[in-house]
Amino acid sequence: MKKIRKIIEIDENRCTGCGLCITSCAEGALKLVDGKAKLVSDVYCDGLGACLGECPEGALKIIDREAEDFSEEAVEELKTHQHTAPVLQTMPCGCPSSMAMSISPKSAHGESSAPLGATPSELTHWPIKLQLLAPTAPFLKDTDLVLLADCCAASQPDLHRTILKGKSIALGCPKLDNIEAHVVRLSEILKSARPRSLTVVHMEVPCCFGFVQAALAAAQRSGVNIPIKRVKIARTGAILEEVSIS
Repeated sequence: MKKIRKIIEIDENRCTGCGLCITSCAEGALKLVDGKAKLVSDVYCDGLGACLGECPEGALKIIDREAEDFSEEAVEELKTHQHTAPVLQTMPCGCPSSMAMSISPKSAHGESSAPLGATPSELTHWPIKLQLLAPTAPFLKDTDLVLLADCCAASQPDLHRTILKGKSIALGCPKLDNIEAHVVRLSEILKSARPRSLTVVHMEVPCCFGFVQAALAAAQRSGVNIPIKRVKIARTGAILEEVSIS
């Protein structure tokens, strides 16, 4: 039944897709679609505006309009679905993109496998995309995990030596990817692999901060107590900030 009531409205011209509003909404009424925050359904929004203060761009406001009634039952059903969402497994076709393997950054003789004068790769496993990682992969167990926003890989010239060395990596984009799918996958990795720590590496642009929110949401959902820190990278590649957040 529709009636005039208070409900959230999002100004897409101001929204940068940072995702701060999404994790502040306890009802799960918001999600990222094509890099913008969207209202999933009227029934999930209680109109109280808990998300308003989280938006750095002022893209959110509460308005009065005709909308379906808020439904606590619908919210509980949504949360149940999110917690039981299936985890993608390695594709049965045997595609090289999804076949898990450990990689030694050094050659069999203990020397760098990179050409003379080049920085050697510090990748310890394949795949590296978050959605292709199986939570049970042995290289994720009891490791220091880096959740890396993919633009950082191109922006930070010394990434392998300063950030990736000795760590496992999960790569993705907080703006263009399905952020809820990332939260689900990361929470499953935290529950299954029990990494020692989680480092979120993100760009200085506001939309990239969504990975920090995704990491915190995944940790909360997993129920695993893990040290989390974030590293902010400038467009120039400089490391601007390293902060413990959990």
